[in-house]
Amino acid sequence: MRDRAVLVTGGARRIGAAIARRLHGAGVRVALHCHRSRAAADTLAAQLNAARAGSCAVLQADLLDLAALGSLVEGAAGAFGGLDGLVNNASSFYATPFGSVGLSQWDDLLGTNLRAPFFLAQAAAPHLRAARGAIVNVIDIHAERPLPGFPVYSAAKAGLAGLTRALALDLAPEVRVNGVAPGAILWPEDGRHFDPDERDRIVSRTPLRRTGDPDDVAGAVKYLLLDAPFVTGQVLAVDGGRGLHL
Repeated sequence: MRDRAVLVTGGARRIGAAIARRLHGAGVRVALHCHRSRAAADTLAAQLNAARAGSCAVLQADLLDLAALGSLVEGAAGAFGGLDGLVNNASSFYATPFGSVGLSQWDDLLGTNLRAPFFLAQAAAPHLRAARGAIVNVIDIHAERPLPGFPVYSAAKAGLAGLTRALALDLAPEVRVNGVAPGAILWPEDGRHFDPDERDRIVSRTPLRRTGDPDDVAGAVKYLLLDAPFVTGQVLAVDGGRGLHL
């Protein structure tokens, strides 16, 4: 995989940017997908290209637009002459209290967290098979243990965990498919969820007694893409042990 090309969705900021930097540091050429964060994506791409010319490209697309997904994959493959890896990182996240959920919320959360990863994988499969490449899906520990008040998000991530295992079978033996399930890494930026008391409670129930760092997730993604040739169909928890007694 080194010196090959990987598409990272939601790669402009936060965990996605950390994944892009870690892969780039390992010699990978990175296609950064963004939707509304074009300025941040362009800034990151400029930094990566300054370090190694021609090693990063920016592609903008709405992952809820099904017709755009094939073009996104072909744009990434066209930028580097092929595609060796796909990291499905982009995600919508917000509460949907049961009894108040509308179709727009359902379509958004299922669309970004499950539908887009499926159709991106389907579009990328011919390239990945030719390259004997890999897919890594960024899931969530709440795929296994749902987060109260977030039934749609939890269901979407549970679906992505199941999809990871299903695709590992359907794309074998040419393509490996794995997942990373982060715990408390970055708190939501909008401040609507996880007030200070809730954050303290979560950290206190995490065996390592701290939040993680985006680079912890990035390191796990790099391992599954580059350094795990006999690993497929697995979901690696990066949660400080929180899943032991969530």
